[in-house]
Formats: sequence, C-alpha cells, structure tokens
Amino acid sequence: MTLPADGLPLHAEPPPLRVDPGGAVRIGTGRVSLDVVVEQYENGMTPEDLVRAYDALTLADVHAVVAYYLRNRDAVRAYLARRAEEAAALRATIEAERPRVSRDDLLARRRAAEAADAPAGR
Repeated sequence: MTLPADGLPLHAEPPPLRVDPGGAVRIGTGRVSLDVVVEQYENGMTPEDLVRAYDALTLADVHAVVAYYLRNRDAVRAYLARRAEEAAALRATIEAERPRVSRDDLLARRRAAEAADAPAGR
C-alpha cells in the first residue's frame, strides 16, 4: 500500500470473486454467480438494484465486480460463453436420457391416477 502526500491510502484490492467446486465464479461468500450479476447489469440493473434483488451481495462487492467486468470484458464474455456451452451440453445429455413428456401424456397419466384413486363403483 502506498500513501500519497494527503494520507489517502491507495491500494488495489482483488475483486470479490471465487470459484466454487462446480467451476462457477461466485461473488463474495454467497451463491450469487458472476453470470447473474453481468447479465442483470447488461439488462440495465444498477448496482443498487442488484443489492436489493440479491441480499447476499454488498454494494461495494457489486461495484468491484462491475469494474472487474468492464476492465476484463473479453475474458468475462469468454467465460460466460464457455458456461453457456457447458449448460447446453448438460441439458442435451439430460434430455437424451429423459425425453420430454408431452402434455397429452401428462394428462393421460393424471386421468389414470384419478381413475385409480376413485372410490369403487364410480
């Protein structure tokens, strides 16, 4: 840390980011992800709005994360693109293992369950 003539401490603090065990970048000690903060910021939310919406965030942390994003926009966007690709691959794997059920199939299951639960003679 350096002290200029006026006594104001000037030092760089690392952004309040951490990587969780799943590989997602989180803000501070909470579960709010970098993905969420960047997406909401890009959609017009202010740091104050973000703190109101996500009570695990502090205003100082949001400002620090937004500043980090603005200084490292290309790297953050590359990270977000990788995360989107990983999510799409996971979604495809899950959907391949468990195909979607149609509305008609769900309604048929419901009717069958209701018929099985109906009192005898009705």
